[in-house]
Formats: sequence, C-alpha cells, structure tokens
Amino acid sequence: MPHTSLHTAADLLAYDREHLWHPYTSMTDPTPVRLVTGADGTRITLDDGSELLDGMSSWWAAIHGYNHPALNAALTDQVADFAHVMFGGLTHRPAIALAEKLVSITPEGLDHVFLADSGSVSVEVALKMVLQHQRGVGRPERTRMLTIRGGYHGDTFGCMSVCDPVGGMHSMFSQVLPTQVFADRPPAGVEDVPAWAEGFRSLAAEHAHELAGIIVEPLLQGAGGMHVYPAECLRVMREVADEHELVLVFDEIATGFGRTGWLFAAEAAGVTPDVMCLGKALTGGYLTLAAVLCTGAVAAGLSRSESGVLMHGPTYMGNPLACSVALANLRLLETGDFRSDVERINAGLVAGLAPLRDLPGILDVRTIGAVGVAQLDHPVDVVKATDAAAEEGVWLRPFRDLIYTMPPYVSTDEDVALICTAIGRAAVVA
Repeated sequence: MPHTSLHTAADLLAYDREHLWHPYTSMTDPTPVRLVTGADGTRITLDDGSELLDGMSSWWAAIHGYNHPALNAALTDQVADFAHVMFGGLTHRPAIALAEKLVSITPEGLDHVFLADSGSVSVEVALKMVLQHQRGVGRPERTRMLTIRGGYHGDTFGCMSVCDPVGGMHSMFSQVLPTQVFADRPPAGVEDVPAWAEGFRSLAAEHAHELAGIIVEPLLQGAGGMHVYPAECLRVMREVADEHELVLVFDEIATGFGRTGWLFAAEAAGVTPDVMCLGKALTGGYLTLAAVLCTGAVAAGLSRSESGVLMHGPTYMGNPLACSVALANLRLLETGDFRSDVERINAGLVAGLAPLRDLPGILDVRTIGAVGVAQLDHPVDVVKATDAAAEEGVWLRPFRDLIYTMPPYVSTDEDVALICTAIGRAAVVA
C-alpha cells in the first residue's frame, strides 16, 4: 500500500478535496468522491467495506472486470523482464506481438500500427496522418476535417476541434480551435438515412477542395450524447471519402473490442476505414494505451510529405507493460465468447430499461450491444443520481441529460437487472 502521512479515510478525502483535480470537476467547489480500497470481478470495494457493482467498466475499459488472473499475470511476467524502454531506435516482443494481433483482427488493409499512450493522443496522431498524407500526395491546401454533430473525440486541442462545436463540452474554446466542417448528426432510424445522406454528400462536395478527411465514431457517439445511428451511414461516408479523395477515420476508442456487439463497429457496415483509432478497452482497463492503424496507401502518402516521417513520438510509446496486458486482454476476447455475453447483456438491458419509458421526465431509452441509456428531458443532477444508484449498490456516472451503463462483459444477468433498477432509481431523483 502506498505510504502517506494521512491515515484515516476522512483525512484522505479531505486532502483529495483540497488538492486533487478530478475529471470535469471544479477545484473550488468539487463534487463528492468515494474512496476505493479494492476491486474484484464486477465489484468495487469502498473504505467502509461496502461494495458497488460497476455499471461503467471504469469509463468503458474494464470489460473483463477487475483483478483478472490472466491480466495480472501478463503484468507481473513482463515487469520481471523490464517495465519500459524508449521506442525510438529500440523495439521489443510485446509491441511487435500486439501489432501483429491488431493487424490480424481489424478490417483487412489496416496494416500499419502506431502505439500511442491515450485515446486523445491517438486521435491527434490520426489527424496528423490525414494532414501529412494530403501534403504528401500534393494537396497541402486540404486542411479541414468533415465530421458530424454530436461527436466527441477527446479533450486535447486537435480532438476538441472535431467535437461538436455547440452542444459539446468544448464550446468555450471555439475561438482558438481550427474550424472544421460539421454535417448533421445521422438519424436514429434507417428510413431517414437517404435524406441525411443527401445533405452529407452535398456538404462534402461544397467543401471538397479544402477537406483532408472525415472522422466519426461509428454506430455509437459516446460522450457527445450516446446517440446510436444506422450502419448505412458509414457506407455513405466511405463512398464520399472515395469520391473526393478524403481519408476516412473511424474513432473506435469507445466502440472497439465488442461494446456494440461487433468486435469493431466498422464490421457492422462491412466498411474498412483508412485510419482506425483504438483505446479504452485495449488493455482491459489496466493501463493507458491506444493504437492508430492505417492503410498502406495512407502510410505511403504520408511518407512523401516534406518531413518524410510521422511527426509524433510519445515518451511511453509502445510501453511493454501495456502491450503485454493488451495481448492478454485480446486473448481473453478471442478465447471467450464476448458476442454471446454482449448479446445476453443487451437482452437484459432491453428488458430492464423498458419500464423506464413510462416514467415522467424520460425522453428516450435506447440500447446497443452492452450499452444502455436513459435520456432525460432535463440535465441530470449528478450528485443526486449517483447517490441514488449507490444506495441500490451500483456505481453509475451520469452526464448531461443521460443516465447510462456500459457494464463489464462478465456481468451476470442479476448484475444487469440490478443496474437497470439503479438507473430507474437515479432517473426518478435526478
């Protein structure tokens, strides 16, 4: 246990409140936090000995739950050899083996792998790939990205520029961000795709002379609103990208590794992007790691730009510990039956959340794969909703007008039912 001069839970929480910044939280008036002392399976243990069922997979990453023996072993085995070496001029088996695995399981043609250290960084790298590729093929004037409203791609500056500029979390930075091109958010229903596609094609044609690429979250927009849209829209994007020589980027950081029911959401449309970003569940929630895969054509064009190299190189790029646990995580997905688990969880979410449609204040209830969402007609009172769910024994973290769950794939039917109960309880008080 890490040494600290603070001994009691009250002392630790008081110091945390005064000195530690938490995500999207005020430093001067922070919301309450809970002190975690352990985690195992789908349960998080708090300092008072109580347990919370994790309905969030620790922000969608811990898909196999906590304290998994195979993932623990991967870490301890690797750390006995070496924990880290720089990736500039050196390489190692864990990185090579992970690249080999990622190339084999992603859509055919994504043959080149850049190992980044977070999801946001992977999107930054992808944007650089797009821009450098266009420079390398003789179109340096193409510098803008086409994307869709309602998207979220991370909190760093390049990422913020392709997030929704009005309804997203980063509108206060709009004056200092690159100005991108935003199409309408895709519809929820297949019947509305033709009209949306017409608008998307028209916008792309209007701006084709200045567009470098297209970037979207396929099938499910995450932190931008948990919006689900048809796979047919991805085919339209592929056609538009080909027509106007744009680089198509799929941000699968949230959707990858089975969350939507497919190993990768791109598979639902039978579409191969030119660049794919992966993160979150890549290491099963153990360590931060991301990957950017691209086609040979993108790599070749990029390499003809004036630098001749991809201008990025994180200090912890290809970290051996992260690569080793990622490999173990992917083996668990490969040898297990994640599709059946996700299908089973989805059935439980559909059944368990259906009664919420009749509650006052509920605008919509929707599911896809191992994702369940209750959308309110007003902003959520996060503290009240979180407390209400915790009283049911479930950890949820609502945002905006959404109370949602992305449970670990190892969640039992009873776990899923309890999560649905907690969402309903949270919705009533929020």
